[in-house]
Formats: sequence, C-alpha cells, structure tokens
Amino acid sequence: MTWLNVVETTVTGLGYELVDCERSTHGLLRVYIDRLPEQAYDLPGELVTVDDCEKVNRQLQYALETVDADYSRLEVSSPGVDRPLKTPAHFERFLGEQVEISLKAPFKGRKKYSGVLCTSQDGDEASIASGQAWGLVLKPADADKPLSKTAAKKLAKDQAAGIAAPQDVYEVLGFTLDEIREARLVPEVSFKGRVRRAATPADVAVDEAQELGGQNK
Repeated sequence: MTWLNVVETTVTGLGYELVDCERSTHGLLRVYIDRLPEQAYDLPGELVTVDDCEKVNRQLQYALETVDADYSRLEVSSPGVDRPLKTPAHFERFLGEQVEISLKAPFKGRKKYSGVLCTSQDGDEASIASGQAWGLVLKPADADKPLSKTAAKKLAKDQAAGIAAPQDVYEVLGFTLDEIREARLVPEVSFKGRVRRAATPADVAVDEAQELGGQNK
C-alpha cells in the first residue's frame, strides 16, 4: 500500500473527505480535509475545526509509520471556501453550486469559465456514467439579473433529468475532467461583501491547525 492510499484510507475511515494531498519542498506533506454533510461530528457545523485537523493529524502520523512514508512535517487543514474539485465524487457532491473552471485549451478565446455545476448531456455514455463528464450553466452577460441559488439548483436538477436549460437565457458548457486544469467552488458573498461560509472562531482556528498539526518525524 502506498503512502497516498494510507492517507486516503485513514481520512475516510475517520469520517472525513480527502480533498487534496500534496508534497512540498523540505519534506512537507499537506493534507486537506472536509466534513461530509451526512456525517455526525463531535462539534456541530459544516466547516472543519481545529479539533478535526488535530484528530486526523494524530492518526495519520501512526498510519504513515506503517509504510515508512518519507516526510519531515505533516500539515492537516481545511481546503478553504474556494475548495478545489478533483474527483467525480467532489463534482457529484457540489452539483448545483457555483463553480469556476480553468480549461487546458481555450474555448471561444477563453480558458476560465464560471457557472452552475450540472450534469452533462453532451458527453459519451461511458464518460457520464464514470463521472468524468459535467457541465456549467452559464449566464449570458446581457441577462437582467444574477442566477439565484434556488434557480441554479433547479437548473442542475433539470439537466440531470434531461431537461435542457432555456437557450434564450442560459447556455451549458460541457466538459470532461481531462479537459480542465483546475476547478474550484466560488465563495458565496453576502450583500455586505463578506464570505458567508467563513468567519466563525472555530473556522479561523483552522488556519492555526497547520502549525498545531505540523510534526517532525
């Protein structure tokens, strides 16, 4: 079993989602985790806390010793409000949310697009079935008002049911995971200009988890 398999097995076994894992210079191993909506945790809320990070960090240290993983410091933290989407499971979870993608090759002169994540109706059956094909419901620049979250989720459900979006108002950009360089959630901003999902004391403490979680092996 590789060190990456150990990380994934440990994180999911504790009831969290493995969002990303990266190795940096000087032996730094970074692991990003998120809470799952259907999972019960010691402290309520949808956001990762410093206690979550410490719990995963402790268990990962023991688990990584079993495969003699080569690292000098371990950091476990939240992925942030603009968390990346990397796997089919990530895309499935955030269906109907605002997402920004960066394409590997430009389409209509652009590489970056932002819209509501929906299922794809254009990809081949194998790509759709394996979770590799998705779409973005785009709002034209001349639309009279932004797409509300309720309307966004309805459009995503319609797409999943095979009901096309109104072409006079919206268009759908289809893509596969192989065609994108990066995909991230678009943080929700309130009318006061603040990010809705951040700013509670527990969430701010997550940033400190990188220091609390860092250990020398």
